[in-house]
Amino acid sequence: MSPEVPAGPAPSGPPPGGARPARLRRLVRVAFLVAALGFGAWAVASQWDEVRAGFARLSWPALLVSLVTVVAALGGGMMTWRALLADLGSPLPLRPAAKVFFVGQLGKYIPGAVWPVLAQMEMGRALGVPRTRSAAAFFLTMPVQLGSGLLISAVTLPAALPGSAAPYAWAFLLVPVLAVAFEPRVVNAVIGFGLRRLGRPPLERPLTRRGMLTALGWALLGWSAYGLHLAAILYELGPSGPAVAVFSIGVFALSWCLGIMTFVVPAGAGVREVAMVAVLSPVLDRGSAITAALCSRIVIVLGDLVCAGAAGLAARRRAVAGPDGSAPASGGPGSGEEGAGPGGDHSGGEAV
Repeated sequence: MSPEVPAGPAPSGPPPGGARPARLRRLVRVAFLVAALGFGAWAVASQWDEVRAGFARLSWPALLVSLVTVVAALGGGMMTWRALLADLGSPLPLRPAAKVFFVGQLGKYIPGAVWPVLAQMEMGRALGVPRTRSAAAFFLTMPVQLGSGLLISAVTLPAALPGSAAPYAWAFLLVPVLAVAFEPRVVNAVIGFGLRRLGRPPLERPLTRRGMLTALGWALLGWSAYGLHLAAILYELGPSGPAVAVFSIGVFALSWCLGIMTFVVPAGAGVREVAMVAVLSPVLDRGSAITAALCSRIVIVLGDLVCAGAAGLAARRRAVAGPDGSAPASGGPGSGEEGAGPGGDHSGGEAV
């Protein structure tokens, strides 16, 4: 009888089939974040002298109010996108939705218009959201924000300062066109046509009027918060009174809409500032208007970074603690669980 050979360690064998793609996706996400943060820092550093001079004219309380209201405005943008995504069939919990939106939005600082949607499609897929649905929600968010921004500026600018909107009447001609485009039957027909042309399957769930109106409501709240952000800066530079807040809503919304039409420039950099200086000319001298525009840009960059960082940390804590706040029952830190996927889909992504 031969002696019994002790059992040795099981052969490790090749890594699981999904391990290498998962590592590759993580590397791509890290590279995306590094690039986005780098371009965001460059946007500040390239105009540092002007930024420093402008900020020197503002008090810390005004800057804090401006930053807080920017965070609220960015939250309104996230809720607009989340409402559209939910109406299309992928309702996401708040924290995972915030991570996908805010981290993905950092891509707007990278030259080219495709990075935010690509990032949101990749992170959404890890939460069980089909890529076509993520893309549809992203591209629907743009006209919703554009239409609501033009609408609110067409109302607030003449109300606060009659005649101030006259030079931009041509832009407001888009409002009726976008109003027709907001009809769900029109939107669904356009999306269906585009998917057929791309050889993609149709959306599982069409957009509804209730979902569109919910998204528009959040967008209007976002514009109001953006206006308060700019008003906090303007109050330090001269103008005062309640009409300034109303005027600021229209100024920011109109300048953002003009900036978003320029897809080649990262985040509308430069275009928005030029437009803002022009729209502010009735109430500020050119130097003060440039100061307001630059300070607004930098506060928004800081707000983007704050929102992305906070959303990423909140989603990571949820992934580690589990949906109910307790430790995960199985897996471990490397399991990558982020909570149940929407509509019965399974999530399986790792936190960024």
